[in-house]
Amino acid sequence: MTVWTAWDDGHADLTSHDTFARGLPLNTFARMRAEAPLEWTAYDGGQDFWSVTRHADIAEMNKQPAIFSSARGIRMEDQSHEEYMARRTFQETDPPEHSQTRMKLFKAFSRTTMSAYEDTIRDLCQGILDQALAQGTFDATREIARQLPMRMLGRIIGLPEADLPWLVEKGDALIANTDPDFTSHVLDKMTTDEFRMMPFNSPAGAELYDYARELMAGKAARGDTGGVLNMILAPSKDGSVISDTEFRNFFCLVVAAGNDTTRYSIAAGIQAMCHQPELLAQMQAGGDIWDTAPDEIIRWATPAIYFRRTAAQDYRMHGKTIREGDKVLLWWASANRDDTVFDAPDRVDLTRSPNRHLSFGQGGPHVCLGMWLARLEVRVLFQELAKRLKSIEPAGDHLFLRSNFVGGIKHLPVQVTLA
Repeated sequence: MTVWTAWDDGHADLTSHDTFARGLPLNTFARMRAEAPLEWTAYDGGQDFWSVTRHADIAEMNKQPAIFSSARGIRMEDQSHEEYMARRTFQETDPPEHSQTRMKLFKAFSRTTMSAYEDTIRDLCQGILDQALAQGTFDATREIARQLPMRMLGRIIGLPEADLPWLVEKGDALIANTDPDFTSHVLDKMTTDEFRMMPFNSPAGAELYDYARELMAGKAARGDTGGVLNMILAPSKDGSVISDTEFRNFFCLVVAAGNDTTRYSIAAGIQAMCHQPELLAQMQAGGDIWDTAPDEIIRWATPAIYFRRTAAQDYRMHGKTIREGDKVLLWWASANRDDTVFDAPDRVDLTRSPNRHLSFGQGGPHVCLGMWLARLEVRVLFQELAKRLKSIEPAGDHLFLRSNFVGGIKHLPVQVTLA
């Protein structure tokens, strides 16, 4: 049994958010990997671009930030230099600037630091699951997957518990700004020019800007100089500090990306359990499976469908020339289904090893800062979920996010029988 049904005819429009509202266009990615691994893609919304779909090619490009730059934006949409400078985060910078920012935050998100949160995460999972599973039938994305990252974000960054639901709502409006379930300002359905200087071209960015300013003013008044947010404000070795705009953009990034990616990994894992019953028994048996299961669930989910780069110089690949200034989209969701790298890529194999998935952008300077936290949250959540269940099955159709940038199951009705 496959979990994710391939629905497309092999020629889906990758530039359309509606395409991905039906799930990943797996047949299209498979055709491109086989026939056109470097394909020129027409885009009505802006500059056309190259699509890269093979695992080996994307892994190689990840290692070459001097050629494939992040400093012109990381999404398909085009923006002026003025807009880029107003909206960029450290994701949209190249070394050495990118490296300087990462160094400030590395300790806060290191494997050692994150490991210390395991008991906290387990306590949160226990409370979340006890409340959700007691309902019998419920939306697993909303009641489970959305809850854990939101609450952990508050613990790590030091945010008031009462503010978390509002913050996640605004984070959803930012990163899911193409889905009418999450924002009233749908990016491709209306003119959002008045917000073009805000993160993700969204009014939620303005609200989060104000919140971040008030939050830090309050921390300063209390003499609170600890935590991740103060780390990013601290001077670099050369004495430079980030601007107010850069700080607020960073805050918006943490709120949005820190919630959505782990949320949609958890949701995908629960969906897989519904369609592959053997996964529950494997999780309950435990042991070495917990060394490999988190990465397989994250591979399967691939919540970041692609990242854009811009060519800083001409580059030859597959007999074609990528010209300086060309947009290049690295389709991580395709790389993670590449059957030259992964056996039976459309199945979840919790024992898969090695697992060279690219969900964290491995191999280059932009590897995900929160990867150790994501792995830990996924592992602990499924450990706690599995021991409470006798069975789990679908209770209706699941619905995907309307986005070609962030992929995930936004509604996942399930029915459980408790152990």
